[in-house]
Amino acid sequence: GEDPTSPHNQSAILVGVTLPGIPSWEAEDSLDELTRLANTATLGIVERVMQSRRRIDPTHYIGKGKASELKGLARRCGADLLIFDNDLSPAQVRNLETATDMRILDRSGLILDIFALHARTKTAQVQVELAQLQHQSTRLVRGWTHLERQKGGIGMRGPGETQLETDRRLLRERVKSIHARLEKVRAQRNQSRRARKRSDVPTVAIVGYTNAGKSSLLNALTGSNARVENRLFATLDPITRAVALPGGGSMLLTDTVGFIQRLPTRLVRAFRGTLEEALAADVVIHVVDLANQNYNRQISVVEETLLEIGAGRRPMVTALNKC
Repeated sequence: GEDPTSPHNQSAILVGVTLPGIPSWEAEDSLDELTRLANTATLGIVERVMQSRRRIDPTHYIGKGKASELKGLARRCGADLLIFDNDLSPAQVRNLETATDMRILDRSGLILDIFALHARTKTAQVQVELAQLQHQSTRLVRGWTHLERQKGGIGMRGPGETQLETDRRLLRERVKSIHARLEKVRAQRNQSRRARKRSDVPTVAIVGYTNAGKSSLLNALTGSNARVENRLFATLDPITRAVALPGGGSMLLTDTVGFIQRLPTRLVRAFRGTLEEALAADVVIHVVDLANQNYNRQISVVEETLLEIGAGRRPMVTALNKC
């Protein structure tokens, strides 16, 4: 059965903050995106709260008074958790949980959860697990029982070692073994890319903001039936298809994972092997969702992410979609 503590099939209150210098429409637009993320995670939204502040409260992010208000609102609405449209520090999460008696999730935590939900291949699952473990290791470590089960648990604890130390050691060992597995996958992918280069078949990578229509373009060009969903991050694994060119010959077209503003850095690092498909392509096709009023910001996010992974200087064709 489903884990009753998982966010799926639960209801949430979304919380955003506007600060001086940030236009209110930008904060609202970001909260709209958080709503779509929550819907992708199969969460019901019972309320959206936007708070104006002069500065972020270092202890409770939104301030203790507002946290207390949210506690009352959550009780009235029957909400299961509070989701913040920003990243919270481990201390802020703890303080907010204490002040509201609610489970607290931040933007990165929600994105990681969606990636876990959509990871279908072993490689994607391992990449997501790595990002989750690294995200969790910055939080207070609370009973990594699933890790203990995998490692045998009993007999693992050294003399006088506390539960917290055991948890941290198990965490480090698990992260190390995942890194080793991903390095192996990267090496295999590099090898097959080199083989493709030797065969002189041009390679093209499709990149873009999440839900811009990358998979739809792949299907239209190749006549294939890659999964297309009106959901954020529906594609996590690179899909490569051969396309016959009008003048003879062919090219290889690869669909990549979508980008989003404030995509957790750990996730970008964990998916580096996957994103290297864009890095190694001869040409990059940047799909832009022109129907989105904030498409200029989305273009900047994609370009910044490509620079971050070292693929910012590839020849690029911009494909305007949903015109």
